[in-house]
Amino acid sequence: QLMGFFMMTAFMVGLAVPYDYWTGQGHQAGFVVMYALTFFFANFGPNATTFIVPAEIYPARLRATCHGISAASGKVGAIIGSFGFLYLAQSPDPAKTAHGYKPGIGVRCSLLVLAGCSLMGFMLTFLVPEPKGKSLEEMSRETEPDHC
Repeated sequence: QLMGFFMMTAFMVGLAVPYDYWTGQGHQAGFVVMYALTFFFANFGPNATTFIVPAEIYPARLRATCHGISAASGKVGAIIGSFGFLYLAQSPDPAKTAHGYKPGIGVRCSLLVLAGCSLMGFMLTFLVPEPKGKSLEEMSRETEPDHC
């Protein structure tokens, strides 16, 4: 997960900073390759652990409910991200904005926002508890006696 978020951040910055270069004549294939690598690392890291981490960190008696809430939250986040990118990526110049959309911040700035989100995911990964070979019951501390 750490490597996935780190590489996503690196590729998004690598797309955003020289954005004018990537959109120049003859460099579009490089842009597509860089963007494809971003998605590879998204699926390699954070996407793969999306279903593993909730199954490991929630208490057993609440696991199914909390896993469902986590999955639903991820879907809501994907919807917000998809529509948000669509609106944000519109040109700041009203004359170049797609019909029916308000001016946005542009693709370059949108890619920098995505890089920031990936960097935040990288940092938040350090807060996720690591099972380190423990059973699910040990992780949820269900086998420990209650100390009231």
